[in-house]
Amino acid sequence: MKFRNLLTALTLVLLVGCSEAQNNEHNVAQTHNHKQEVFYETPVYEKEWMQPGIHPDRIMLNIGADPTTTASVTWRTTTEVKTAYAEIAKATAAPKFWRTAQRFTAKTTLLDGREVEDAGIMSNHHSVTFNTLEPNTLYGYRVGDGEHWSEWIQFKTASKTNDKFSFIYLGDAQNNIFELFSRAIRQGFQKAPDARFIVYAGDLVSPADSEEDWTEWFKAGGFIHSMIPSFPSPGNHDYHRVYEHEGNKGKYKQKLSIQWRQQFTLPENGPKGVDELKETSYYMDFQGVRMISLDTNKLLEEQAKWLREVLANNPNKWTIVTYHHPFYPISRGRADRTRRDLFKPIFDEFKVDLALQGHDHAYARGRTIDKTTGTMYVVSIGGGKMYRLSPEGWERWGAKQERDAENTQLVQVLTVDGDTLQYKSYTATGELYDAFDLVKNEKGPNTLVDRQSEAIDARYHHNTVNKYHDELPLDLKNIVMAKYKDAGYVNLQVDKIKRALDSEAGIYYGIEIRNKAKEKLKIKIDESGNIFEEKFEAKY
Repeated sequence: MKFRNLLTALTLVLLVGCSEAQNNEHNVAQTHNHKQEVFYETPVYEKEWMQPGIHPDRIMLNIGADPTTTASVTWRTTTEVKTAYAEIAKATAAPKFWRTAQRFTAKTTLLDGREVEDAGIMSNHHSVTFNTLEPNTLYGYRVGDGEHWSEWIQFKTASKTNDKFSFIYLGDAQNNIFELFSRAIRQGFQKAPDARFIVYAGDLVSPADSEEDWTEWFKAGGFIHSMIPSFPSPGNHDYHRVYEHEGNKGKYKQKLSIQWRQQFTLPENGPKGVDELKETSYYMDFQGVRMISLDTNKLLEEQAKWLREVLANNPNKWTIVTYHHPFYPISRGRADRTRRDLFKPIFDEFKVDLALQGHDHAYARGRTIDKTTGTMYVVSIGGGKMYRLSPEGWERWGAKQERDAENTQLVQVLTVDGDTLQYKSYTATGELYDAFDLVKNEKGPNTLVDRQSEAIDARYHHNTVNKYHDELPLDLKNIVMAKYKDAGYVNLQVDKIKRALDSEAGIYYGIEIRNKAKEKLKIKIDESGNIFEEKFEAKY
């Protein structure tokens, strides 16, 4: 009897224990399943992350005006490396292919950014140009100081015949480069691992001299930069403003990023005698394509004259021009016609086939409505900064957007094969978003084969993941506008509102407002209406 009572008691204890355990598990499950608000935390990059070392980094491959015989490589080290080398050999599958290598001493220059805002680093930059290469040949190269070497990196020179090839085109990287632009460039590499070069339509970074941004840009692309040559065109954010007077007001001059010419070795065949356009306005011929970079930030008249000469003496079947500022803007608040009025007549006269542009942080492509000139204009975005499309479209300027998008990171792969140029635009997640073919027509403009029906549905802010901007509560909006109205800040940028979390202030809204002079004021206001941070930025 005692045994039976003891057994019963033990059974009750076990049942109670199991019941409590189940309740605890249920409570834990409820805790884990409870949806909490997530605030995005921007990564912090320590200074050590962007410092050069004794080992080569930022290895960048560029091709010359004649890519059948010429290629250049640049890289970075600490200032301890006074003498550096590049070795190159024809690549074979044998591990010791390097036995036939030649060694070249690099040109070394010092980049002293200690007194430059956003830079702050001293480094040596090394460059070598290989100018006796053989066409259509696979080479392996490495760079170093004689002891500390990079890996062997392979690339192929262009063919002298107009063989089929592909290249990649990317719009602005600019913001959140390592976080988000990395998705686009790596997706491009996945789609076209044999691409022969990559076109960048400006705003690679922002601000122009930021070592942090340049570090992000190089790390986003990783080894891709050293294998697939870059063909970059500078955007407005690749320049910084040098004001005549203190206070960042009044007259200013635009100065190219101090890293640009140190990190790229590009053709020097731009407008003669205009040093300011050196390695920003240039061209190359690649297997039947004349690829031209315009620097649409400055000296436009000088470039227009040069462009006419470059196009008048063009033996290639295809002509593609890349530059930053769209002739037909697609984003709200942009309507500049200076560049269109200057350059479009030249494009029309010489039948430019394709214009690859950036700047507007959205996507569109199309042609003039009469379709008599044939140029296809494309604007794309590779990074994470997004704008809204202008509701007016291109019709007000006599053109039509045939496909567009908002809030979507994209990368383009273009393939040239004889009389056909194939264009495909992919999302950063690999979905086909837009496609068309241009077919050469001896009797008139190119024939367009529109293939967007093969792509996914159109993407805009209203039908993509979350809203691009957070809503500012009306009471907080009234506080902000009341405080800053007298100072002329009447333009609240609704696309520049971010709800975030601060360790001390708690939940807050980051807001950007502008005055009529387009000067920016960035503020942070908590949910109680307390403004706890103000940051003024001059017009850019």
